[in-house]
Amino acid sequence: MREVIFEVTEGPEGGYDARALGHSVFTQGDDWDDLKDMFRDAVLCHFGDRETPRVIRLHFVREEAIAV
Repeated sequence: MREVIFEVTEGPEGGYDARALGHSVFTQGDDWDDLKDMFRDAVLCHFGDRETPRVIRLHFVREEAIAV
């Protein structure tokens, strides 16, 4: 496996939530730098001795409602 893609959203109580697409990996971080560290730990923990992805790709999703 070459990469894992995470969907990143702003957490309801602040910080960020991230969920891997196609894998059961979820992590959170207080800020962007913290989140990047948490990605590495979550991916290494999930894949363990299996082939670890070489790249972690982040897709930031921001949901916003605008009144018309």
